[in-house]
Amino acid sequence: MRKNRTAALTAATFLLIAGAGIMTAPAAHAGVPGGTRADDRNCDFNGDGYEDVLVGAPGAPVGGKRGAGLVTVQYGSANGIGTRRAAVISQNTSGVPGSAETGDAFGKAVATGDLDGDGYDDAIVGVPGEDIGTKVDSGGAVVLWGSPQGLVGANSQGLDSLLGVTAGRRFGSALGAARFSAESAGDQLIVLDRDAAELHLFAAVPQRSATRADRILPLTRSALRATTETEEPVRDIAAKSVTTGDYDRNGFADLVISGTSRGEDPGHGWSWYIAGTSTGLEYQRALRGGPSVASGDINRDGYDDLVTGEPNSPNDGGDWMTGGQVGVYLGSAQGPKGASGVGTPPTWWTQNSPGVPGASERGDGWGADLSVADTNGDGYADVAIGAPGEDIGTVADAGMVTVLRGNSRGLTASGAAAWTQDSPNVPGAVEKGDKFGGQVRLVDPNRDGRFGLLAAAPGENTNDGVVWVFSAGSGGLTASGSWTFGAGSFGAPYVDGLYGAAIDE
Repeated sequence: MRKNRTAALTAATFLLIAGAGIMTAPAAHAGVPGGTRADDRNCDFNGDGYEDVLVGAPGAPVGGKRGAGLVTVQYGSANGIGTRRAAVISQNTSGVPGSAETGDAFGKAVATGDLDGDGYDDAIVGVPGEDIGTKVDSGGAVVLWGSPQGLVGANSQGLDSLLGVTAGRRFGSALGAARFSAESAGDQLIVLDRDAAELHLFAAVPQRSATRADRILPLTRSALRATTETEEPVRDIAAKSVTTGDYDRNGFADLVISGTSRGEDPGHGWSWYIAGTSTGLEYQRALRGGPSVASGDINRDGYDDLVTGEPNSPNDGGDWMTGGQVGVYLGSAQGPKGASGVGTPPTWWTQNSPGVPGASERGDGWGADLSVADTNGDGYADVAIGAPGEDIGTVADAGMVTVLRGNSRGLTASGAAAWTQDSPNVPGAVEKGDKFGGQVRLVDPNRDGRFGLLAAAPGENTNDGVVWVFSAGSGGLTASGSWTFGAGSFGAPYVDGLYGAAIDE
């Protein structure tokens, strides 16, 4: 709990989306666009050139407070990641705003980006269960600044919603950071809550403590639609996740906010595509698919592509789907385009698609989480797909992970692979409710150009949570030599921690 609000922003904060409407930021000072590629990853907290790994355990008991939550940080090296060169951070860490309280869920969402432009990537940790004063679950977020020593609690900054402290808002439920415009020297931060998304801009390092709030310009649905080139109405969605990528290759990252439809036809996966430009983010159109999303260059054409996961949604015929589906939009000069061009649905994949391992069954949750990166070094990004509801034999919700390969035409089932805890060389055993594949992340902590896989089972050991590590070689991912770690591997509290419920992309 925090009895007094911390500074809500540095340099500038704008309300971006509220309900079904979108609010835009005014044109700001000039700047030079930085790197925006999704495969740049922005996960090097200590500036040594190796990708680091940030994992959340939002259920972990800290200081005896159940569900207070924590994160672990593993620093990459020529040998990859391990459990020795690591750190554990919670709200009881010196310098971190607030204190560990029951149900805070510190680490429910995580993201990284160089917010202050100092060359060290920073970590943003969502605390959606944070109580502020008497306002239960108002929520918050914490920025942990990168440094030559990596992430430390000192000078960490707390963020609250610009909409004000409201019970149940759950600010910090989802996060994303990228260089969307020339409005600030570093990456810009997106924070979601129950009703809205906010864009936070930070000053350069010497001005880190300076605060100011620029004006908010609300747009109605009709006003927003007037900014698009189509007559399509602005679709009302319950936003749940974000991803970023340079889909139109203009040098600025674009933003996709994904969720499920509300209103007359609820429950379908839909996303907003909002393009990054030199002067700010501009809404473009709604895209079928969601609420999970990820980005990367699957067909190696220089444009980032968008992948959507719809683990449990009614299909377009109105019947409830069984096992889930994944959609692929290829990037273009006009942004993400569907199978038949801009404004059309994506190329759909299910476990019933030819060559895809398994079969589509009710409750599989195929597409519950996604990650996109090159696993074999051929230059084409591959897609890891989590199916935490997959039943293995008679064991319910044991979980599975599938990887589909990229090629010049897009995604392909050629060379597809899948793993469960019952697969050869995979540690552990299938158990009810493990939810293996609840989170999937492709990472390259040893900088060899081949992305290995982190596959989390937040339900492992009755919700303690465990993460599996699969290495990558010239043939792609392999279970040979795979190993596991959990919060207890770092000496952190782990009981019911849901470790691996969030892993930074």
